[in-house]
Amino acid sequence: MENNDILSKINHDSGMTVPDGYFADFNKRMEAALPTRPWENAPAKRERTLWQKVRPYAYMAAMFMGVWCMMKMVDIMRTGTDLSQSNINQDLVSAVANDTFYNSYCTPLMEEDDLYYDLYADGFDPENIDFGE
Repeated sequence: MENNDILSKINHDSGMTVPDGYFADFNKRMEAALPTRPWENAPAKRERTLWQKVRPYAYMAAMFMGVWCMMKMVDIMRTGTDLSQSNINQDLVSAVANDTFYNSYCTPLMEEDDLYYDLYADGFDPENIDFGE
């Protein structure tokens, strides 16, 4: 009868051996072989700067402001919100609502130079822009 155990057929000696007791004092020998660094002898605790003390609170305040801005945007974008009563430039709203204007000036198919040329050809004067100030 033939032996089908494959492990018994191969040599188990891989050559990866260490002397007896090699790892018993390995950490002491490694520590002695490594050079000491200046920070190892430095005092263990240093005084924290003002920014290091305030930084967690500043990050937390920024996070809450981000959440507040996100909630404000969600509130504005709800379908039930009436945007006509907020501070929106009504000329801009009427221009975007106009299909001819939107297709002529807001589509990404138009090059920027062509847009400027068409605006000036239509009598656009940048000094007459009302920013609602």
